[in-house]
Amino acid sequence: MPRSIAISKYRNIGIMAHIDAGKTTTTERFLFYTGFLHRIGEVDEGTAFMDYMEQEKERGITITSAATTCQWKDYQINIIDTPGHVDFTAEVQRSLRVLDGAVAIFCAVGGVEPQSETVWHQADMYNVPRIAYINKMDRMGADFGRVLEMMVEKLNARPVAISLPIGAEDSFRGIIDLIKMKALYYDVESRGLDFEEKEIPDEFKEIATQYREKIIEAVAETDDELLAKYFDGQELTEDEIHKGIRRGVIGLKFIPVLCGSSKKDIGVQPLLDAIVGYLPSPEDIARFEGYDVEDHDKRLQRTPSDEQPFSALAFKILSDPFLKKLTFLRIYSGTVKVGETMLNSSIQKRERIQKILKMHANRRDEINEAFSGDIIAVPDLRLTRTGDTLCDQKYPILYEKIQFAEPVINQGLEAKTLADRDRLLENLGKLAEEDPTFQYKIDDESGQIIISGVGELHLEIIVDRLLREFKMPAKVGKPQVAYRETITEKVIQEGRFEKQMQNKNQFGHVVLEVVPSGTGGGIIFESVVSETKIPKNFIPAIEKGIIEGLQVGPSGYTMVDVKVRLIDGSYERENFTELGYKISATIAVRDAARKASPVILEPYFIVEVVSPEEYVGDIIADLNSRKGRIEGISQRGTMQVIQAIAPLSEMFGYVTKLRSVSQGRAVYTMTFSRYEPAVIKSLGY
Repeated sequence: MPRSIAISKYRNIGIMAHIDAGKTTTTERFLFYTGFLHRIGEVDEGTAFMDYMEQEKERGITITSAATTCQWKDYQINIIDTPGHVDFTAEVQRSLRVLDGAVAIFCAVGGVEPQSETVWHQADMYNVPRIAYINKMDRMGADFGRVLEMMVEKLNARPVAISLPIGAEDSFRGIIDLIKMKALYYDVESRGLDFEEKEIPDEFKEIATQYREKIIEAVAETDDELLAKYFDGQELTEDEIHKGIRRGVIGLKFIPVLCGSSKKDIGVQPLLDAIVGYLPSPEDIARFEGYDVEDHDKRLQRTPSDEQPFSALAFKILSDPFLKKLTFLRIYSGTVKVGETMLNSSIQKRERIQKILKMHANRRDEINEAFSGDIIAVPDLRLTRTGDTLCDQKYPILYEKIQFAEPVINQGLEAKTLADRDRLLENLGKLAEEDPTFQYKIDDESGQIIISGVGELHLEIIVDRLLREFKMPAKVGKPQVAYRETITEKVIQEGRFEKQMQNKNQFGHVVLEVVPSGTGGGIIFESVVSETKIPKNFIPAIEKGIIEGLQVGPSGYTMVDVKVRLIDGSYERENFTELGYKISATIAVRDAARKASPVILEPYFIVEVVSPEEYVGDIIADLNSRKGRIEGISQRGTMQVIQAIAPLSEMFGYVTKLRSVSQGRAVYTMTFSRYEPAVIKSLGY
């Protein structure tokens, strides 16, 4: 089956924003205007096509990133609608990893909110070209100019408005296309399908001319010929402006900004035009970087062509009641057909492609072949995990894995009956496969199941899914903080092991230098011993012993931010073994951790509260009582914004307290910041 749409007409995009900025509402309009949906679903009514989980319909929020495909003016747009709530940031992160472009949606009232910043910086990390859309121009307090200023201040971006609102709040009635210099008015009866193009109203002509001049300046900087033309005072054609904006977006030079009201069906079609006109196709990315499977220092490249060897990244896994497990793949190069066998180069195992599905949220179409640039789902891949690479067996390549946030909150979980325990563990395993930020373990001492996530809502949704999807009721304990441990001093420690095990004498002897690696430094290992002291082939066993030894610190929490250097040891050909070295390294690193003045660390969160002015005093007093540090207070329209940093242990149940203090009028967001020493500064070893 030949390719029906050229890869140059593919757009793999994500919709990203803060919670309640209108991502899902905008996506519903995309599907309506492109003819995929014949009726617009509404988030508030629980009828949104993209929010298909029961929990999403009830809460009016997006929890999992849903993938869908639509066509606009001969272009195929593969859309991933990502969550806005901070607890589900991993969904945004893994989507951005495989997308070629993104649409950042901002609320015209709230502007650049905390989660907007988080996802924006993630997009910066992956160098994702993006355009921006300022939504909700019809809402009370909407201010287009202020959102542009916030993009400069908070995101360090260079926004270039390519449309302007005609009025705001109740008087918002259309938009000005600054490239055509025309006013667009949308018909309410046809849900915005019909619109009129008119002359710009007199009161907006001057400001429209000023903003258009900024577009011309930005476009001229992308090309020497256009710059010369600009300095000569010549007019740039519409075509030159469009091409210049596209160059600027793909080169990450500036951000075109559009505006509208998705709920009122105003300004969505120009956004679709901007997606196909300015965001890159896979061809514009030109090449995708990976590694040699044998030698990770050696870089390999694949170009987005059907003639190249097949390569794809698994970016999401979804438990499915009918198909067991769905693995979402972004194909970077080559093609894949049903029945073919591919190599999972991350684990060096083969996987057979038994079906290929094109996804439309929770609906799916079976296809026989997929091409470079496609986003597909494949059922029943037995071994593939999030972040794994699938590739042609003859031409292996390894793409960089996706790094996710560590869980910071724990909760005890018990099956209702002993007979249900095994089934509960099996279902938790499925959820952990889906969600890399969710973990579970069995407590060695109590035998209790402990689940871990990135926030209260995250764990609440997990427990709710166990009940509804897996018909698995469970007793839930109170949320608890996931503490960590680290060291504060340098220690040199010897580890020696001599014992007969497995009918063999096992010997090992190492000397380790253990030092703090600094906040966020992680666990670092390096060896500085010569081969005459310890042969090279024993070093991996020593590293494994060190990592295992640091999994549990002196106080029973996971160790972080420790650097371990192997500085000495000894070796005799007959006696010394891999197991001996591994155990001696574990002994040494655990002894060192006890002696190096360990401290318990607890997670601190950035808390942003948006409230009417009359409640600010009470909110600050409450945050102070929770050991919060007030970092600043600023004005956002008619509301006050309080920024603070507070320990997670003091923030449980905060939503209830904030509602009572502010009569339900204040809202807040919490974003993980860092680990800091807990109140108990030293463990006294």
